[in-house]
Amino acid sequence: MGRPRRIVLIRHGESQGNHDDTIYERVPDHALELTEKGLRQAAEAGARLRELFGDERVQAFVSPYRRTWHTYRALGLDPRLTQAREEPRLREQDWGNWQDIEDIHRQRKARDAYGHFFYRFAMGESGADVYDRVGSFLETLYRAFDKDDFPPNVLLVTHGLTMRLFCMRWFHWTVQDFEALSNPDNAETRMLVLGSSGSYSLDRPFERWCTPERPGGGEI
Repeated sequence: MGRPRRIVLIRHGESQGNHDDTIYERVPDHALELTEKGLRQAAEAGARLRELFGDERVQAFVSPYRRTWHTYRALGLDPRLTQAREEPRLREQDWGNWQDIEDIHRQRKARDAYGHFFYRFAMGESGADVYDRVGSFLETLYRAFDKDDFPPNVLLVTHGLTMRLFCMRWFHWTVQDFEALSNPDNAETRMLVLGSSGSYSLDRPFERWCTPERPGGGEI
């Protein structure tokens, strides 16, 4: 088959941390589960994906976090047509280990002022670090495309920031472009579609919270 016709990215459903960020003081980020609302969101997204994929095969790559695996299972994809692999490089941005919520709030404000791409959380990662590991994953994905029997659909079950950085890396967006984008909502998707020209296009843009600047200043 070669290159897939579709590469679908989906953010996990609403998690306990999305509902109440004080839980980070008691539960590690990777162990957070979906809320009931998050499970419903994932099930609704699964109905749309099953209709989209039909009887075609799907190769899924899933972040190792509990909320992403729960999202994947709630999608209800046909196990006869879908193969899923855990992919640690698609995990959430690391914010450190056990988190002091007041400190995290201070660091988030600092990140907003400094820039989401370059700001590195104490004992954690910057957006640039996530960009690098997403780039490493893409090299693996490109090699997989060389297999004649590679499925026509790829599904990435991941996180909002990682989705934006995946698209930034794929489409060669600038840092300024990335900084202007908002995260997708929980269980929201973006899809890269293979066109007749042999290149991929995004089915719909990410929402922007501001107008990006040109490198060196001035609006794009």
